[in-house]
Amino acid sequence: MPYRVGETALLVVVEAAEPVVGGWRRRFDRSAAAGVPAHVTVLVPFLDVARIDDGVLGELRQLFAAHRPFDVRFEGFGRFPDVLYLAPEPAGPVRALTEAVVARWPEVPPYGGAFAEVVPHLTVAHGQVEDVYREAEAALAGRLPLGASVHAVELWGSDGDRWRRRARFPLLAAR
Repeated sequence: MPYRVGETALLVVVEAAEPVVGGWRRRFDRSAAAGVPAHVTVLVPFLDVARIDDGVLGELRQLFAAHRPFDVRFEGFGRFPDVLYLAPEPAGPVRALTEAVVARWPEVPPYGGAFAEVVPHLTVAHGQVEDVYREAEAALAGRLPLGASVHAVELWGSDGDRWRRRARFPLLAAR
């Protein structure tokens, strides 16, 4: 199984990016093949699905409702050693969402605590050879910039093979 049964994630789904990067993601990012749409991660892994009850859902609803909707633009690419991604600008509002969740649930650090700094990103390709990254950049560069409005954070859960949306939490604070 590529994912752990009961694993959850909090995501900002970027529907506007799907027509642009969806084909690349389906070929070169296993999360897309498992049903995860184009997104910027707020927190993964989040609590195990067995720990998510009505109380947790209510806390998430309140936590995210205290944040404002915001707009982002994806103007260029970024790289991690094994990832090609689109960088959201500004990244601050996504970081603020992550920080708010971690402040409430410090036992679930971003990416399991594997990275010292969390960099908001929208993965285009993961675990590929350099030629794939260069080809994707060349093919997608003419389709940028890409803008999106963020109005919610979604809770997604894995059954071990597929990811499915389990809840949606609107950002409700006044702009």
